Amino acid sequence: MSSSILCVLNDEEREDFLPSDLWSAIERLGGPVVHLRTPWAQELSLSEYLIASGTETLISGWSTPPLAADLPVGAEGQLKYVCHLTGTVKKFIPRTLIERGLRVTNWGTSASRTVAECGLLLILSALRRSSYWAIAMHRDGLWKDRYAVTTESLFGRSVGLHGFGAVARELALLLRPFGCQLSTYSLGVSDDILSQYGVKMVSSPEALFSENDIVVEATALNPQTYRSVNEKLLRSIRPGGVFVNIGRGAVVDEEALVRVAAESRIHVGLDVYDVEPLPVESPLRGMPNVTLLPHIAGPTKDRRRDCGEFALENLSCFLNHKALKSELTLELYDSIT
Repeated sequence: MSSSILCVLNDEEREDFLPSDLWSAIERLGGPVVHLRTPWAQELSLSEYLIASGTETLISGWSTPPLAADLPVGAEGQLKYVCHLTGTVKKFIPRTLIERGLRVTNWGTSASRTVAECGLLLILSALRRSSYWAIAMHRDGLWKDRYAVTTESLFGRSVGLHGFGAVARELALLLRPFGCQLSTYSLGVSDDILSQYGVKMVSSPEALFSENDIVVEATALNPQTYRSVNEKLLRSIRPGGVFVNIGRGAVVDEEALVRVAAESRIHVGLDVYDVEPLPVESPLRGMPNVTLLPHIAGPTKDRRRDCGEFALENLSCFLNHKALKSELTLELYDSIT
């Protein structure tokens, strides 16, 4: 049963993330690769199988069964590395396994450009009032009244990026053709990086929210940022302005967002929420000035191979004893929703 790499995915995941050329490249890394399909149908549980087979490297995805918290990890003949093809690992990998030496990567920055693309979609949807018109046309049979709802353009607007990590940087590139004035509030970003992307640093979140037509939430979730986007910040957005969240739902005080959005002061685009799935009874549903997406900013089906290419690179690094890219530390694990 021994294998150098065990892949536990359903057929769709393997086809999307690891199409034939990438699968062949993994096979050429130097050892046999075993694909066990999900739903899991083996006599042993996945953790029992890993122990019995002596598997040291595991490729996982959305459909992979969770690992047992007491799984032996880190030593010879034990699981050493999990190359997770998707985002969050919390439902699959207990924290204690990382504490005991299991090395883990996920899709890291490989998903950043598609998340940024979704951010651009939400900005444009908010400016063009697409949620209003979707409700008006689908449900109410209305046509445009040029005096009732004013649509706006993205060209030449000021955009504030709350956080300037990989996603915000990709979004800055996508905004270039629109001639936007870009600013950010993000700790630890060098002047060289800001200059490279044509972005100005502002002195505070208050300045970022109050001085821009559009504010995009993309900061990391940690104890300092938890619900830090409060009612005061949201109310400081210019009337008619736009607030988009493609970062973490829990960074925003969602009850405050509901109150501000209900007044139709601003237009809102959301892909992430404090509680997911978004409860059916959420007052955000049905608001004509709020565009909602069900946390789908990550890789589209046709771009999942980007994550597969990132995984291939990390598998090669691991097997050749090189540093892993975007390895999950305990701090990063704790920040994942």
